[in-house]
Amino acid sequence: MTAEQGVIYRVAGPVVTAIGISPRMYDVVHVGNEKLMGEVIKIVGDKTIIQVYEETSGVKPGEPVTNTGLPLVVELGPGLLTSVYDGIQRPLPVLREMMGDFIFRGATAPGLSRDVEWEFVPAVKAGDEVSAGQVLGTVQEGPMVHKIMVPPAVPKGKVEKVAEKGKYNVDKVIAVVDGRELTMVQKWPVRGPRPVAEKYMPDVPLITGLRVLDTMFPLAKGGAAAIPGAFGTGKTVTQQSLAKFSDAEIVVYIGCGERGNEMTEVLTEFPELTDPKTGESLMKRTVLIANTSNMPVAAREASVYTGMTIAEYFRDMGYNVALMADSTSRWAEAMREISSRLEEMPGEEGYPAYLAGRLSEFYERACRAKTLNGEDGSVTVIGAVSPPGGDLSEPVTQNTLRIVRVFWALDTKLRERRHFPTINWLTSYTMYGKDLAGWFKKNVSEDFIDQRTWAMQVLQKESELQEVVQMVGSDSLPDEQKMTLEVARMIREIFLQQNAYHPVDCYCPMERQYVMVKLIRKYSDLADKAIANGIAVDKIAYLPVRQRFNQAKYEEKIDEEMKAVGVDMEEQFKGLGV
Repeated sequence: MTAEQGVIYRVAGPVVTAIGISPRMYDVVHVGNEKLMGEVIKIVGDKTIIQVYEETSGVKPGEPVTNTGLPLVVELGPGLLTSVYDGIQRPLPVLREMMGDFIFRGATAPGLSRDVEWEFVPAVKAGDEVSAGQVLGTVQEGPMVHKIMVPPAVPKGKVEKVAEKGKYNVDKVIAVVDGRELTMVQKWPVRGPRPVAEKYMPDVPLITGLRVLDTMFPLAKGGAAAIPGAFGTGKTVTQQSLAKFSDAEIVVYIGCGERGNEMTEVLTEFPELTDPKTGESLMKRTVLIANTSNMPVAAREASVYTGMTIAEYFRDMGYNVALMADSTSRWAEAMREISSRLEEMPGEEGYPAYLAGRLSEFYERACRAKTLNGEDGSVTVIGAVSPPGGDLSEPVTQNTLRIVRVFWALDTKLRERRHFPTINWLTSYTMYGKDLAGWFKKNVSEDFIDQRTWAMQVLQKESELQEVVQMVGSDSLPDEQKMTLEVARMIREIFLQQNAYHPVDCYCPMERQYVMVKLIRKYSDLADKAIANGIAVDKIAYLPVRQRFNQAKYEEKIDEEMKAVGVDMEEQFKGLGV
């Protein structure tokens, strides 16, 4: 045995203890005769504790263990987009071609194809001085321009040689900087964040086209949001809408511990989704990481870091990236299983004591920043949480809420009422309101925040009045309060409800959202005047304009229809003597 070669001492599921090697924390090792890939997670005296990313049945003490001396890294370069990986960046379509539907143990394949040649266009010339993050050249990858950058670890130096314009595979040397040969491939350890020049304040919103999110609970670019909800409340549909319509150029979707049928749905639907920006398949600007519930738990634990590192790489090119993690609950369950096998002291509900720390490490890598090459880029994280039985008091949800600043609460009662998206407006919140107020005032309207505040107050009043209604009935309420219920109903049915599958209603720009809220408020103000003149609530509530307003959001010429609704509203209230 050498420092790089040892033997297995103990096997406990995916956790293997080895002796005879002297690794560092998080070094990658090959375990057993089949060379199963694993990662060092604990060192106790002469014993090394390894989490293996594959099934360990049949592995026994005495089999060899080899230390690579390198941490878990991902390959970054052209070919990432449209790819489908497992948790440790093995390309699943490639593995399927090699061995069919079921992956053999010990199977490996490079993250980026060496067969494909890319059209490289140099952006520097010999004699130029370059530093970490600077663009050496570009490659057209589908609709995106893929920037080939100097790796962050390479010091400042002079370009001695650069490849001419032409087709090369990713292993071809495309530049020599101070004697260092650089290819189109970068490797980066997944557990460490990639460096940036400067982090910005979160003062630019991620526009999603979903009214309940953009107007009521906006998320900043470079921010983090949590979507907790029970099974069937629409987490996946919401995330698909965000992937499709949000103003992020790149989407990284991590299916972490998802059931096979759910992951299949994602894998089949994403290629069929049309990107509204390009008219092509959404997959052309998407990276999918598929880790189903029957895959080894250790690879599940690594999958979120793999996805985050890929997202940071595209951020460093100056792109806005939306990262969807579905779901972090299953990631936490993987940590719990590994922790129990390590015989660590359990925390609340058996989760490890470092659960909050790991969640923080992940979410804090979200940011909007000035990259090393001077461009602006961002990684926005939307983490789905699947609390057992919809119980939001469980540890994963609560620890997530302590970290993220946006909470989109999915509600089973809204699902039962067929109200979609099922985001509860009373329990959800955003803490980016003040940071984003300046952007909304500048880019939408000066009174946008005022209109939003008014709508939220009406919904809050409705909630309070509903308690009274349940006890004594709505007939006992004064006319002003009856009207409040009607206006709140308009906000819910016209504004908050949105059909993700309707060609017009699926996406609503900010200007239109503002117009819709303003029209509802206009109706409310005119209704108040009518009530003051002694007009019955029923007459106001059943004005034909209500129905027209409800249908307007589905019309092809929707903006013209909204103007017509405003004119109709004034005329019909004049007919009531207002």
